[in-house]
Amino acid sequence: MKDVDKIFTFLCDVTRNNTREWFTEHRAEYDEARAVFEDMVQQTINRIATFDGSVTHLQVKDCTYRFHRDTRFSEDKAPYKRHFGAYINARGKKSFHSGYYLHIQPGECLLAGGSWCLPSPMLRAIRNTIVDEIEQFRAIVERPEFKAHFPIIGEERVQTAPKGFARDYPYLDYIRPKDYSVACRVTDDLFRSKGWLDEVDRVFRLMKPFNDFINEVIDDFE
Repeated sequence: MKDVDKIFTFLCDVTRNNTREWFTEHRAEYDEARAVFEDMVQQTINRIATFDGSVTHLQVKDCTYRFHRDTRFSEDKAPYKRHFGAYINARGKKSFHSGYYLHIQPGECLLAGGSWCLPSPMLRAIRNTIVDEIEQFRAIVERPEFKAHFPIIGEERVQTAPKGFARDYPYLDYIRPKDYSVACRVTDDLFRSKGWLDEVDRVFRLMKPFNDFINEVIDDFE
């Protein structure tokens, strides 16, 4: 996909020149890169809708984020992000509901999904459901193709066992996560290829049963 080079060129440039002055002078390049990314997001929404009809109503603006960073509580005071991201979530990008995340960043591209920043009652309910339905959960996450793409569940996890769960539970790794997300790293060249959308489709289809399992629990809260 030739136009995607506009994204990578701009993101490389803004990473080296992350100032308001530089951004103002190169606003046209940002606008071009953003337009290419938003077209990719629309194509991705359309493709996901073929196997997950819950996202059909979404528009690009429902899934994308502002490029300015909130630096109030960060040691990194660079005013702009170094990536473009879109969270395709049927309930909205601020929902706890599981969705599909597309991330483009030079050398750090990924396809991810699931649920982040879960409130304690919701997190506990997911863990309890996994314990109660462990064979169903294992059938999803231990499927060889799923495991090959998503080897780790959760970005953070407790060191031993969550409070209220036995330390000798045989599938402890499945209830230790503090979030229920998964991620698959992909190369920059994937998005430069003509078949990028087919690969995104394939990876997100693998993810859907995981999202469905988590969402069945979250639906009781939202």
